[in-house]
Formats: sequence, C-alpha cells, structure tokens
Amino acid sequence: MRKKVVAGIDIGGMNTRIGLVDQSGEVLTDSNIATSQYPASEEFVSAIYNSIELLLKNPDMPLSELIGIGIGAPCANYHTGCIENAANLPWKYVPLTSMLGVYFPDIPVKVTNDANAVAIAEMIYGDAKNLKDFVVITLGTGLGSGIVANGELIYGHDGFAGEVGHITAVPDGRHCNCGRRGCLETYVSARGIIRTVFELLAVSTKDSVLRNSSFNELTSKDIHAAALNSDAIALEAFRITGEILGRSLADVVSFTSPSVIFIFGGLAEAKDMILAPAKENMEKYLLDCYKNKVQVKPSALGNKDAGIAGGAALIWRDFV
Repeated sequence: MRKKVVAGIDIGGMNTRIGLVDQSGEVLTDSNIATSQYPASEEFVSAIYNSIELLLKNPDMPLSELIGIGIGAPCANYHTGCIENAANLPWKYVPLTSMLGVYFPDIPVKVTNDANAVAIAEMIYGDAKNLKDFVVITLGTGLGSGIVANGELIYGHDGFAGEVGHITAVPDGRHCNCGRRGCLETYVSARGIIRTVFELLAVSTKDSVLRNSSFNELTSKDIHAAALNSDAIALEAFRITGEILGRSLADVVSFTSPSVIFIFGGLAEAKDMILAPAKENMEKYLLDCYKNKVQVKPSALGNKDAGIAGGAALIWRDFV
C-alpha cells in the first residue's frame, strides 16, 4: 500500500526547504534550494518541482502517494495563492499555487504566510494543541507573525492580517526592504541584530570578537556564539533586540489578548538572552489589565522541520 504524503515547503529569504510529511507531522525526507539563486520566479518554481520529484524517488522512502502541496512563504496570501510584495524575496508577485498547479494538476496546492504555517504546526503538533488564542513570532531573515483567535488563524479581508514585522518600532528609524522606515523587523531579526552589532561597534571601544567580521560575513549564529562566551557587544545587542521586541509585544497583546506568545526561529535559540528583556519590557509597557497574564516562551517545535511541517499541515488540516 502506498503511503500518503504531503510536500511541505518553507520559503525563506535565503533558503527554501522542501520535505515530504506524513499525517503525524514527521518529515520523512527533505532537501533545500537557495532562494536567491533564482532571479526569475518561473525558474524557482521549476526547481521546487524538480526537488519534489527527486524526494518522491528517494530509494530510502517507502512507495508514496503525493496528495497535496502546502507552502509557507513571506507575504503569501492564503485567499489568492500568491506571494505579493515580499520584502525579503527577489520577486514581487508570484502566483504560486497556479504555477505549481501546472506541474501538479491533480492535487491541491495551498499557500499561506510562513509564520501562519508555523502557527498551524504549533496548533497541530506543538504546545498550542489546547489553546484558542495565541501568537507565533518567527525570527528569521525578517520577522513574521501568525495570530490565532478563538481557534482560527486571522487572515483579514485581504489575506494579509498580522504583519507584526512591519509595525513601526522606531519612528524614522532604519530603512526597511518594504520601503518604509523603522519597521520592527529591521531591529528584531537576524539581519536586524547584525545591524545593531555594527552600530554598537561604531560607538564602543569594548573588546569584541565580532570586530573580526565584516558586515557581509557576520551571522546571527556568530553573535549568539559570542554572547555565550560573554562577549559584551553580543550581549548588549541581544538586550537591545529583546527590549524592542518586548515593547512591540505589548502592542500585540493590546489588540489580540493572547494567552501565549511563542517565539520561533534562530534568534529564539538564544533563549533568555533575548526572551528575558522581551518579557520585562512587554510587562513594563502593558496596560494593567493584561499584566502577568501572557506567557512568552520559545516554541517547542524543532526549528529545522517546523516550517515544512506547518506548510504540509495546510493540506492535512483542510483536505484529509
């Protein structure tokens, strides 16, 4: 008997991960392609097709039946199936479901915001199984968010509700890829914390191993490693990042009133380096009626597979 699987796809600003997922959420096999290597969206979609085909032919996989494709991507519109004006992707408009539908005409293809995909994974496979009101914040190349209220993802009338990464955190602040200034993700993201480090290095004479890296070479993982070794600049960068995140989370609580805010992604691996100042500042700026009612904690989902499993969950949830 052929095993039913769903292709889960997690499109990021740097890399796109593709996997075959069973109904329990287990990623049976996966691969990745470099998102930025495809200047034309048609080439990118073709690469996704080829990757899925190779995964299905993996000799280590049981004979499988592909029953659907679920995709999480920045600025992906669940209603239209399109990526529209994503700040951190090389293309501005991609009718993703229809383009993949040419390659896979007989199976459903669904797309949603990448953070929404993680929120779905949190609901089905993670710590939000019994929660009806929660928020997921994803800290990757940018900052994404998935908002669940009364057990349902909030999409809004146009499919783009919940772009917390583009609320104004610092008026007239850093330039954002979206064309505006001061967006939260320019401060709280992998790219954001790198910018913070270089601002600190410019005004401080403190010793730091981070001075040995150029802007294009430095990664958020390097900053985390330095912070674990008590590097003063790295620790201060995490404190500032957490402080700005916390202030913005106070705003998020005011209009969503969640029971839990889950922090997901590479920066969340720093745990209390970023979560402690985030919690402190969230509580500081909350209205009294919300104080000490909202948990902020790292997602229990594994960073490696959650985006893939979340994308696949779009199909398992809606079509099975």
